[in-house]
Amino acid sequence: MILRRALLAGAALSAALPAFAAKADTDDAALWREVQDAFDLDRTILNFNTGGCCPCPRSVMAAMARYQAWSNLAPTRQMWLDVEPGIEAVRRELGREAGVDSETVAITRNASEALQIAQLGLELKVGDEVIVCDHDYPRMRDTWDARARRDGIVVVEVGFPVEADDDEIVEAYRRAITAKTKVLHITQATHLSGKVLPAARLAALAREVGATSIVDGAHAFAHLPTTVAEVDADFYGTSLHKWLLAPVGTGLLVVRKERIAGHWPLQPASRLLDADIRKFEEIGTHPAAAHNAVAEALALHRRIGIERKHARLHALRGMWQDGVKGAPGVRLLTENDPKRSGGIGVVQIGDGDPVAQADALWKGWRIHITPIAHPRVRGLRVTPNVYHSEGDVAVLVDALRGLAAG
Repeated sequence: MILRRALLAGAALSAALPAFAAKADTDDAALWREVQDAFDLDRTILNFNTGGCCPCPRSVMAAMARYQAWSNLAPTRQMWLDVEPGIEAVRRELGREAGVDSETVAITRNASEALQIAQLGLELKVGDEVIVCDHDYPRMRDTWDARARRDGIVVVEVGFPVEADDDEIVEAYRRAITAKTKVLHITQATHLSGKVLPAARLAALAREVGATSIVDGAHAFAHLPTTVAEVDADFYGTSLHKWLLAPVGTGLLVVRKERIAGHWPLQPASRLLDADIRKFEEIGTHPAAAHNAVAEALALHRRIGIERKHARLHALRGMWQDGVKGAPGVRLLTENDPKRSGGIGVVQIGDGDPVAQADALWKGWRIHITPIAHPRVRGLRVTPNVYHSEGDVAVLVDALRGLAAG
């Protein structure tokens, strides 16, 4: 019965979704109602923290239940021999979406694992310098700090205000480069404000000086209309449970092909896999259902289309920002230029404590958002997604204006 219900649910949704392709207008209300109806959500709350983890569409949940139920009948047979091989089809399709050779694609459990494979597998020695940025994700900074303590490398931080333009950002990295620079750690879209950095230019700068480029694409992949191939980094890591709407516990690592053989995996692998991207997936026994269900998330993503999806996310952010503009004490910290932003936006309301403000929004409105308290960015981070409606945004605007009014 579990399998039959899952199959029927997945088939029903798949039958409904191809119509998306005929509806090209990003403001088409009927289109976005269909997308919203593809999700089972708790409608008693407004979850505007989709930058952390996103709910999966119903088709993805059905696929995961189907694969898990089949695996559970006899795991050493069904899971290992029937379900697990499906990872190769997922690898192929992720490679196509990223614009890269599938033999450079490793499927991981999240962006942190993908990026730590890149960070911890490099051969670095005492005194080698790694350039990071004060907008980088804390977990990735912690990983470099661990290497500094363990291996004696030097972590060099560059900084710039959230208003900095692309030229100023590139110049900040360039000024920090010395003869000892071995790595540029680059965030494509920051978790702090959603600001889009010139990742491709920074990766090119790394090549220019003979350094390795590692790009954190956690908030870029399936969100911004730029492929991994266009960024052209040595290593690119992202989560799939954010903007792709894949199951929690799925991520992606892309490694430049000529770098695979000389790079150590996070967990030891057979020497027979030295030049094989699959060595980065050697984590022992694990459920296959989650990574196979990524195929369903990709199907929905493609039916919407990345250009239309980005336009919708950017429009939703613009709606709430326009709605609170001019309210007392309100300062918007995310640019409106679609080339430099997507769905993520940050608003600062007076001098109040963002944590207390986020708590007030939850208690008073059942709105879930992320407080940001950082030297560069201080405010409330709002991340809508494709399952949000204009009505959801209107409630958010009322709540934010009420907070601003005190």
